[in-house]
Amino acid sequence: MIADVYIELKEGVADPEGEATKKALRLLGFKNVKSVSSRKVFRIEIDARSREEAEREIRQMCEKLLVNPVIQNYSIRWVE
Repeated sequence: MIADVYIELKEGVADPEGEATKKALRLLGFKNVKSVSSRKVFRIEIDARSREEAEREIRQMCEKLLVNPVIQNYSIRWVE
């Protein structure tokens, strides 16, 4: 099974990478850019007996390493 884990900053948390990218795009002449936000995606291939088991394990990965729950949210989307 393959899952994509999407990680993004929570509402109200500063996104310096997104702001810097927006500024650079405007300097390059893209004046219609209203906002830019950064996200991370981890593609995880996992060998589990069921989707429920795989999701449980991926959530543990997120809670223990991949996500800072104070400033980030995450979602899991299945590829296969």
